[in-house]
Amino acid sequence: MKPIADLFLTFGRIGAFTFGGGYAMISLLDHECVEKKGWITSDELMDVTVIAESTPGPIAINCATYTGYKVAGMAGAIAATVGIVLPSFLLLFLISRFFEDILAVEMISKAFRGIRIAVALLIIQAAIKMIKKMRKKSPHRNMQTFIVLFFFAITLIMNLIGVQISTIFFILGSGLVGFFLFRGTKGEKKGRENL
Repeated sequence: MKPIADLFLTFGRIGAFTFGGGYAMISLLDHECVEKKGWITSDELMDVTVIAESTPGPIAINCATYTGYKVAGMAGAIAATVGIVLPSFLLLFLISRFFEDILAVEMISKAFRGIRIAVALLIIQAAIKMIKKMRKKSPHRNMQTFIVLFFFAITLIMNLIGVQISTIFFILGSGLVGFFLFRGTKGEKKGRENL
């Protein structure tokens, strides 16, 4: 029962104190699950993030479910998932009843503007951490850095000129580039051996 309770409380804490959704949670997930608890590796967190982008559901919930399952099977998956969802659900349930009244209070309205800045910084911090870890472990770090910067530049240019394009195309594009650049490398051969 101890690992299950630990999963529930850890993910409950992440869910309760993170604003801004899944991307903002990545930094906290990395700190709690990788650095502090050692439940998953940084590579697994990156893989879960990529898979979560391709599957239904928020990143944080998918990561909680995967981590919980790895640590304590199906019971762990349920405990971690409920833990990360419950605080947000309860908070939104309470806020939804009084949302207009809450935003009418000038101090709270200003606080939410400040929180938006913090959310943006959390997302940037998570991205920088993932890029640093990717660069340390990969023999193709220069090419991976180029791919990151290339797609970042395209996204920035599109936003500046006002062209809306789905991030799905960026994910598919970087996946195709990665497939052609890194096929036949040690990582892929190792992956095939494990199948």
